[in-house]
Amino acid sequence: MRISAKGRYGLAAMIAIAQGDFEGDYVPVIVIAEKLGLSKIYLEQVFSLLKRAGLVNSVKGAQGGYRLTREPDQINAHEILTALEQILFESTETSVEEASPAIEHTMQKCVFTPLDRAVQEHLEKITLDELVAEAGRYKGNNHFMFFI
Repeated sequence: MRISAKGRYGLAAMIAIAQGDFEGDYVPVIVIAEKLGLSKIYLEQVFSLLKRAGLVNSVKGAQGGYRLTREPDQINAHEILTALEQILFESTETSVEEASPAIEHTMQKCVFTPLDRAVQEHLEKITLDELVAEAGRYKGNNHFMFFI
């Protein structure tokens, strides 16, 4: 599965907000962009989609920015990626239905439908809270040793 930059950056931005390492209720896009090393302009487009999906809300102005609309344990990876990757979770198109309906039916029933269902179920189980916890564990174990 290939998730676009929009999906990857949006997921990273949601994790960054959920970590709560920022001052104030609302986090400015520029602060998130700097933390993640991403383009502010691109992140604004990503946040527009997240806002449209009801995952974040925003306030304009000097103290403005974005914040989650729900607690991190109430938001899952499927919701985030669905908001950003409209075509990622569309049903697989038919390919040989006219020439060979039996083969098309078999592919849909045995491969594509179960695969779509498994991916969706897996992503629905991963909460933003769990992603924050994993990022914290990785950060804590990421010690470098230098020997001369």
